[in-house]
Amino acid sequence: QVQLVESGGGSVQAGGSLRLSCAASGRTFDSYTMRWFRQAPGKEREFVAAISWNGGSTYYTDSVKGRFTISRDNAKNTVDLQMNSLTPEDTAVYYCAANRLPIYSSKPPEYWGQGTQVTVSS
Repeated sequence: QVQLVESGGGSVQAGGSLRLSCAASGRTFDSYTMRWFRQAPGKEREFVAAISWNGGSTYYTDSVKGRFTISRDNAKNTVDLQMNSLTPEDTAVYYCAANRLPIYSSKPPEYWGQGTQVTVSS
């Protein structure tokens, strides 16, 4: 089992950057595929990015490719999401999630954090 806690959300103007971090508990962090999702007001939760257990593979939804970068540090049990060139459409609650499935799996993850708010103003 793994517990996830996100941090780093906040408010930023369009074109700005934010870095989200997710800290995981447990001694098996490096066995999990880590993912970021987001949920905007009135919309369904959507996949944002995923990274394989060793960081060797990453996967992004089309709308964030070239702007967001997912990374992990297995020694620190953390996964980060660097978000650049933010737009108001990126405004959402961002969630960290984990499971042991391949990065392209669409099955909902088993473990979720509580979420962190990102607000981008125009």
